[in-house]
Amino acid sequence: MDENVSEPAENTEPEPIVESGEPAEPQPEAALPSQDSRNMAMLCHLLGLLTCFVGPLILWLIKKDEDEFVNCQGKEALNFQITVLLASIVSGLLTMVCIGFVLAIVVGVADLVFSIMACVKSSKGEDYRYPVALRLIK
Repeated sequence: MDENVSEPAENTEPEPIVESGEPAEPQPEAALPSQDSRNMAMLCHLLGLLTCFVGPLILWLIKKDEDEFVNCQGKEALNFQITVLLASIVSGLLTMVCIGFVLAIVVGVADLVFSIMACVKSSKGEDYRYPVALRLIK
């Protein structure tokens, strides 16, 4: 073996340099919402699955001023459940031309899958945005 080869230092990652030429301070990780906030946000999505838009509406109205995470996720759940309601009405009208039955199944499956995904994400403290939702409540 060659004795002149030195072992690499343990921390080989260079420090980030800001424009002033000094090393930047490490950024703190984003704080997760409290367990209560995560549970309330998850409940918004779960109630949307079970009660259409009524459950998320009530929970959002109660908690929107107390917690930003519940406010954000409550609006998401409410917007998605209103979208599902409108899609269900359209599929009900389209049953006269037989395509509504297929659309009703697609809407039901999408509601189930996306609501479960939202429950899981919000229980971890992550923001979840439904991929197909009318953003009626800002």
